[in-house]
Amino acid sequence: MGVAVLSAMRSKDPSTQVGACIVDEHRRIVSMGYNGFPEGISDDDFPWDRDLPDPLDNKYMYVVHAELNAILNAKTDLRGCTIYVSLFPCNECAKAIIQSGIRKVVYQSEKGNEKFEIASRRMFEASGVEMVKLEHKVSLALAVDGSGK
Repeated sequence: MGVAVLSAMRSKDPSTQVGACIVDEHRRIVSMGYNGFPEGISDDDFPWDRDLPDPLDNKYMYVVHAELNAILNAKTDLRGCTIYVSLFPCNECAKAIIQSGIRKVVYQSEKGNEKFEIASRRMFEASGVEMVKLEHKVSLALAVDGSGK
């Protein structure tokens, strides 16, 4: 989870920085990702706003989520892998996780019982993807220097 938290630090999203790390059955890192704009699009050219009336002025139309970035960045087969994410996946990322063959999702936090999380849980349960919430929070200090202070 520490690598996912560190990956999240690369995101320039001012409201929600999310990171993901995919590991194989030997716990070797096979890919990482964070939420940001698609390759070739400057972080300064598109909006980071989230509550403006015009959907085209909001980040949601443009941002690639951490989980999808990690899946797209992978250079190997992801079947049987585990994905560590700092925030529980939305329904769109859940579909990509399932379709890629990832079998376990370990997450640190969740937004609550929002509809996209309910849909994600339903799909994960139906497809046999295991969900594990970490009981301890990996802080940035712990991830950076190991001290937890």
